[in-house]
Amino acid sequence: MSRIKQVLAVFAAITMAAAPAVVVPAVAAASPTAVNGALGSQWTVKNPFKVGFIYVGAPSDAGWTHAHDVGRLEVQKYFGGRVETLYKEDVPEGPQCAQVITQLVDAGAKLIFATSYGYQPELVAAAAKYPGVLFEQATGTTVSKTLSEYYGAGEDGDFLSGMAAGAAALTGNNKIGFVAPYPIPECLREVDAFTMGAQLMDPKATVQVVWTNTWFDPATERQAAESLVADGVSVLADGQDSPTTGQVAAAHSLKWTGYDSNQMSFAPKAWLTATTYNWGPYYINEVKAAMNGTWKSQFWYGSLADHFVILAPFGQSVTAATQAAILAKQKAIVAGSFDPFTGPITEQNGTIGVPAGVTLTVMQKYSLSWFVK
Repeated sequence: MSRIKQVLAVFAAITMAAAPAVVVPAVAAASPTAVNGALGSQWTVKNPFKVGFIYVGAPSDAGWTHAHDVGRLEVQKYFGGRVETLYKEDVPEGPQCAQVITQLVDAGAKLIFATSYGYQPELVAAAAKYPGVLFEQATGTTVSKTLSEYYGAGEDGDFLSGMAAGAAALTGNNKIGFVAPYPIPECLREVDAFTMGAQLMDPKATVQVVWTNTWFDPATERQAAESLVADGVSVLADGQDSPTTGQVAAAHSLKWTGYDSNQMSFAPKAWLTATTYNWGPYYINEVKAAMNGTWKSQFWYGSLADHFVILAPFGQSVTAATQAAILAKQKAIVAGSFDPFTGPITEQNGTIGVPAGVTLTVMQKYSLSWFVK
């Protein structure tokens, strides 16, 4: 029996066939690219280096955009008045992003971070249109002389979160519900890693997925979570940008794993843990390099080892034994002796997705288009 049940709700009429395969280019670091030839000493309180951020949500979402905004504020604190940060929130993925890029460039931004997968076409076009500006996109795949991509191994944190959910499901009915945004490789590898972690703790665990077709829409997320509760799950999880799923879990006395940020305060009794992202150090390093004229385009992938990916604190119901098992697996991931995507891994349809002894590369994970069994 398949370990993941895909639910196609009226508010998320997307099928697995719609999940695009991402083609990731082979990446080589470009030559050092100066920002209009400027040296770092040029940037002062009277002449600050301007950095733009494009957010798909609002800093108040308590999730993805909140985490990025924490990173932006760390940049401001680190550089003081020598850096001025600008941000645009709730920017839709698509053509409207191009208008926002133009606004930031016109405002003097020399480095622009765009924080969502769907901004990629506009970032590629902007990099060609504004050669004197540096661009970076979170979760994308295209790299050019003045365009970098950055993200990290969230799937490793997802595996660990899945372990917490699996342990909770073991004391329930083995049924876990997952509220997920889009059936794209980023979200598919999240669900797959989570499921494998859950099955490690509870071999009978099943993960039922509802796609919301949105990164942030509390009403839609609530509807999805409630539908899973109605189907009888004993644990909830999500990959959304808000803690709404956790609030639904708390209302029904269920356990929950969150995502993006430490959201424990929104549903402390339901909380198990979450994959979180520490964007600040990366943003500081990239801004520093741009200011000094040593910035290089790259495909950057952070990890648990470099503390870009951080497992959130455990909730009060996570037992000492479960915590020990999770931390031991985290230690193995950091040491490089364990990777969730090392085979054998069987796809939902029964075929071999990853042969025994083979570990998917980062680029292969970026093109993942199937559910695990």
